[in-house]
Amino acid sequence: MFVEVFYLTQVALIPVIVREFQLSLLEASLVATVPSLVALLMNIPSGLLADRVSVNRLLCLSMTIEGLSALLVSQTGNFWSLVVALSLMRIASPLYHISGLSQITRIAKREDLSMAMGFHNALGNLGTGAGVISLAIFLSILGWRWVYVLWAVPMLIWGVTLLMSSQLERTTPEKTRATSPNLLKSPSPVLNSVLLIFLIAIGIREVGSTSVSTFMTTYLVSAKNVSESTADLIFGSGIFVGIVGSLAGGYMGVRVGAKKALSLLILGSMVSLSILAYLSEAYSLTFAFLLYAFFSYAVWSPMGTIVADITPPKSRGLGYSIYFFAESLIVSITPVLAAGVIELFEIWIIFPFSIAFLLAGTIVLQLLHYPDKGRRPL
Repeated sequence: MFVEVFYLTQVALIPVIVREFQLSLLEASLVATVPSLVALLMNIPSGLLADRVSVNRLLCLSMTIEGLSALLVSQTGNFWSLVVALSLMRIASPLYHISGLSQITRIAKREDLSMAMGFHNALGNLGTGAGVISLAIFLSILGWRWVYVLWAVPMLIWGVTLLMSSQLERTTPEKTRATSPNLLKSPSPVLNSVLLIFLIAIGIREVGSTSVSTFMTTYLVSAKNVSESTADLIFGSGIFVGIVGSLAGGYMGVRVGAKKALSLLILGSMVSLSILAYLSEAYSLTFAFLLYAFFSYAVWSPMGTIVADITPPKSRGLGYSIYFFAESLIVSITPVLAAGVIELFEIWIIFPFSIAFLLAGTIVLQLLHYPDKGRRPL
C-alpha cells in the first residue's frame, strides 16, 4: 500500500505543474517519463537481488528510499529538481514489486494464486487512491508539496518494521521448488517464446492504458472545464473502484483462467472508454470513468498470475524483472508519444488512440498458449 501512494500523484499534478512552472504539456510530461526510465533501469538488478537477498531487507530498502525521496520532493524549488526527486522515488517500485510478487508466488497455493494477486493489487490500489485523494485535499488547503510530507513518516516507520519481521523469511525459494510446477521446459527457461508473446501483448496494451491514465486529469480540466481539485477527486475515486476491480480480476482468474480473464477485462476497458469519449456532464463522466477504472485495475491480477505460470520458480525474480522492464519501457515513452499526438490534434485524441492499442494488445494475447492450471469449476 505504501509503495503505491505516489504512483499517480505526479500524473495528477500535471495541470498544476504546467501552471506553476509555466511549461508546455510536452515538457510537463517529463515528470512521468523520466522517473519511469529510472524504474526501467532498476528492474533487472532488482530481479537479480530478489533471487539472492532476503525479502525483508529489500522491502525495508524500498520503503526507506520512498520516504526520503518524498521529503526531497516536498523541498523542490524548480521543475528539474522535482524531476530528479521523483526519479529517485521510483527506484523503490521495482525493488518492492519484484521481491514482493516473488514472495507471494512462494507462499500461495497455485489454485489460489490469482486471488492472492487480487488482494495484493487491491491494497496497492488503496495506497494509490489514498495518495491522489490526499493530494486533492492538500491542493485546496496547504499546497501539493505537503502531501509528500504527510506520507513520508509512516513509510520510514514501516520500513523499519519490515526489516524486523521474521514472517517474511519463513518461506524460501528452496522450500517451494519441489512443489511448484515448472510449466515450461526449454533451453532458455525464463526468456522463451511464450514470455515474448505475452510481453508484446502487454506492451501494446500498456500504450493505450498509460495514455489515458497520464492525461485523464488534463482532459477533464481542459476539455470539460472541471477544476483541478475536482479532477483529482474523480481520478482518485477511480483508483478506489480499482480495489474492487483487483479482487474481481483475481476471482475471474480463478474461475475462467488468467488468459481469458485478461482478454475479457481489456475488452471491458475498451467499451467503457468508448462510452466516456461521448459524455460531457460531470456525473456521467464520473460514472463512465469509474467503470473504466474497474476494468483497468482488474487486469493486474491475471497478468501477475500469467508471469508466475510461465516462469520457473527458481528464476521467478528474474522473470518478474523482465516483465516489469518491458512494461516500464512502454510506460516511460508513452507519455511523450501521447503528448505529441495530442499537440498535433487535440486532447480528445487520447480515446481513439488508446482504444486502438487496447484492441491490438487483445488480438496479440490470443496467440499466447500455455497450460493454464488455475481454473476452478463454477
